[in-house]
Amino acid sequence: MLRTVSYIFIMFSLVISSHALSAVPGPLVETDWLAKNKDKVVILDIRKDVKSFTKKPVYKKDKKTGKHKLVKVGGHIPGAHLVNYKKVRASKKIDGKKVTRIVPTKKAFQVLMQSVGLNKGDSVVIVSKGESNGDMTMATRLYWQLKYFGQKDMAILNGGTAQWILDDMKVSSKAAKPKKGNWVATTEDKSIFASSQDVAAAVKNKDTQLVDTRGVGLYMGTWYKSSYVYDNGHIDGAKNYPNELITKPKLPARFISQKDTRALMDRLGIDTSGKSITYCNSGHLASGSWFLMSEVMGNKDVKLYDGSMHQWTLEKRPTTSIVPK
Repeated sequence: MLRTVSYIFIMFSLVISSHALSAVPGPLVETDWLAKNKDKVVILDIRKDVKSFTKKPVYKKDKKTGKHKLVKVGGHIPGAHLVNYKKVRASKKIDGKKVTRIVPTKKAFQVLMQSVGLNKGDSVVIVSKGESNGDMTMATRLYWQLKYFGQKDMAILNGGTAQWILDDMKVSSKAAKPKKGNWVATTEDKSIFASSQDVAAAVKNKDTQLVDTRGVGLYMGTWYKSSYVYDNGHIDGAKNYPNELITKPKLPARFISQKDTRALMDRLGIDTSGKSITYCNSGHLASGSWFLMSEVMGNKDVKLYDGSMHQWTLEKRPTTSIVPK
């Protein structure tokens, strides 16, 4: 009896300790939580147009109401560390072919994260501009990549800087250059990574659902495609979940609820609890559906095909088009 009580006490203590080590309450946080806990986390501001980091927000006056409406995000949350999205991904030679826009080496990513001031043990909140769906998937791609290299305690700000501004929180337009950090990439988590071989096995064995997160036209193989994708259509057997469905369509771009995500995926024949691999053109947009299925909805059997259609078609693997080629 005493041994049982001791065991229960130890397990309870471990649970309490694990929660105490985590500064974020879940994979998504709201502005009110971040405002109260800003000093306990490191804010990584991810964006492509880095010049907007030091500009002021742009407003437009509504002629009917006289109110000023936010039309362009400028500035950042005070204390945020700027991450240039263009430096997050890299090119690699895989089986003699140059594959672009994929996860860099462990060393290269560690250098990047140290250069933006990330340290060992930091709790992270990732913030995008939040103007569009594409902004929010920059955040999910950085989240996926940090997790791949061992970061555990992190979240994404729902609605990004746009939501922060609309909620009348303080915004800074001052340049920021943090001190070099000492963050270390501790692993390469293959449980969330899918290779071309993994996808080919899924096509052959039909034991893993493939989720194509591109627009319907690209999925169907109509008369256009991205310049770095070398064939039209989709991977055989893949189901389509357009990336536009993961967030609200206008500023601020907020992730839709779990309930609505499940309803939409159910309608499109996607099993939210099933073994899955998400992909897009380059592994950017697909990180959004991966994030919702894996992190928000709790399905830990979801992987991201990093090379996506770029690598698949570069390797001359077969595609399927609903529209005849």
